[in-house]
Amino acid sequence: MNQTASVGADRLRRQIAFIAECDKLKEIFRQTINSHSRRAENDAEHSWAFCLCVLVLAEHANAPIDVLRVLKMAIIHDLVEIDAGDTFAYDTAAVVNQHDREARAADRIFGLLPADQAKEFRALWDEFEARTTIEAKFAHACDRFQPMLLNARTEGGSWRAHGITRDKAQKRAAPVADGSTILWEEIERMLREAVEAGHLAPTPHAS
Repeated sequence: MNQTASVGADRLRRQIAFIAECDKLKEIFRQTINSHSRRAENDAEHSWAFCLCVLVLAEHANAPIDVLRVLKMAIIHDLVEIDAGDTFAYDTAAVVNQHDREARAADRIFGLLPADQAKEFRALWDEFEARTTIEAKFAHACDRFQPMLLNARTEGGSWRAHGITRDKAQKRAAPVADGSTILWEEIERMLREAVEAGHLAPTPHAS
């Protein structure tokens, strides 16, 4: 085997190893439940639903976006949970060191790839985390919208299971407005209707 063929073979080997490793995402379960089976959603299902939201809802972004770039973020953003696990959005203690745990996971998992792809994927993950570009803001909007929709369609789902109140759900969804004011208005409607239906606890009155 000549040198060029050897380099190509090694590149393919690393790419296949990465893809095989990412299959573990199917085994990482979230607190949200699927709307029909009512079993816990896994991270791979969430990533697919996230991508679907991007494709269908892109026209509602606050500004024109590079849809392919957002889709790339959607596909890779949760791969770090293979090592770090899913951090429940309302677990304030676990959220404290979430980024550090996930950054270490990003180093290992993306490091399985050839150097150029590892650099690209890590940059996309960092862009999503920083939430400063138009694409990252819309990615976050869809990432937060999808579980809100599942909770709304499962009579409160994880909201009811964990005693979440409207103010906490609203705070969690707040970044949606940065990416799409239209989706934010839809979330506010869903939250209002969930409270009225008894599927989400109302905001406690200050004493």
